[in-house]
Amino acid sequence: MHRYFTDQRHEALRQRVRDFAESEVRPRIAEMEASRSVCHDLSRRIARQGWIGATVHRAYGGMGAGHVAKTIIIEELSRVSAAMGAMVQASQLGVAKIVHFGSEEQKKTWLPAIASGDCLPTIAVTEPQSGGHVLGMASTAVRDGDDYVLNGRKIYVGNSHIGDLHGVVVRTGEGAKGLSAFLVESGTPGFRVGPQQPAMGLHGFSFGELFFDDCRVPATQMLGGEGDGLSVAYSSSVLYGRPNLTAVSLGIHQAVLDETSAFCAERQRYGRPLADLGNIKLKLGRIQSRLLLARLSAYHAVHLLDQGLPCDAELMNAKLVNVESALESARDAMEIHAACGLFTDRPIERFLRDAHHIFAPAGTSDVQLLRLGELALGRAKGDWSARLAELLRLEPSEWPEDDHGADPVEAAGTVEAAGTLPGREDRATLPGQRTGPVRQRLVGPSAVTGRP
Repeated sequence: MHRYFTDQRHEALRQRVRDFAESEVRPRIAEMEASRSVCHDLSRRIARQGWIGATVHRAYGGMGAGHVAKTIIIEELSRVSAAMGAMVQASQLGVAKIVHFGSEEQKKTWLPAIASGDCLPTIAVTEPQSGGHVLGMASTAVRDGDDYVLNGRKIYVGNSHIGDLHGVVVRTGEGAKGLSAFLVESGTPGFRVGPQQPAMGLHGFSFGELFFDDCRVPATQMLGGEGDGLSVAYSSSVLYGRPNLTAVSLGIHQAVLDETSAFCAERQRYGRPLADLGNIKLKLGRIQSRLLLARLSAYHAVHLLDQGLPCDAELMNAKLVNVESALESARDAMEIHAACGLFTDRPIERFLRDAHHIFAPAGTSDVQLLRLGELALGRAKGDWSARLAELLRLEPSEWPEDDHGADPVEAAGTVEAAGTLPGREDRATLPGQRTGPVRQRLVGPSAVTGRP
């Protein structure tokens, strides 16, 4: 059924991702939980489905399917494995910096490789002493001829141990205009990845440390201009990080409801199913209600992104609502499971552990509330969705109507086969070269109930 924010192509994509997650990802969960280490081969297999390129324009070999499609991909993977959903969201977060600030040469070089799954990107901003205070970072880049020499350390870098191309924000001067961003390839002399540390949840996903010791990077690998680092970091976090993490929370939330409902139907108390007890129905009702509201906020926000409309506030709120409600529902589910929820033969304890990992990245709930409070007072510091609307808006040419539910990756084909090599006279519409009106994506008046 077509939902309010999705059409037939979105739902066909959802089914493909769901089928893949059930057949390819679910059988690996026990192994990932036992090893508590990054799952290299599965991460690559997922990347080669083409889903990392959901928002990459078709002219660069991507799906050109937009942010609603990206949310569907992450949600469906996260419903089965939040670790693999997190892997995809971190990679797509790594796409943002190139889409927003990459030169034409950088886009032509890296976006096709990312879209095909041959390159997994990351973004590295956070440091041990500064945390989420971006302006407090101490890592540096110093110009030396045609190169910059990077020194410093980054932590909590999503996909740190499988990343091929790291977007690194470092200090090149003083103050807010003293930050710059660079593309650093794995294997560059002076660059190394720290050992993976076991974490509470998201087993199979890596978020570790990167070290730069006199790491020499060509000046041509700078993103944007010198001094654009803060914009690279903020725009990536607001426009990709928040909705991506929202989608991971949404997938976990759906899994919580599915698992708990099944448990209540099969578990017997007083000679009848646990689901027949009034207090259990009330708890399930709260989980269902939270999920409906969370899903509405999530898909509304990314729908606005696809329309090229201002939506920073909606993105903040979606992350806040989804993270908090997923945690609350996971705790309710643990209470329903009681002692059964404490053991690893059931996944409910994994859902709770994984949900906690989505709280801090791209801003804790307090950060989202702080920014929303500033908006209410008329003191908002900027609107990235408005500034970069032309790079975010989904145009009709990017996900053709005549595909009729065909796989967007197959429909796009290779860059060469589609006749869309950047630089050719017959190339497709490129980002920044918009043609035609914004397409209205609202397909029908049906409510967003269950899965969209």
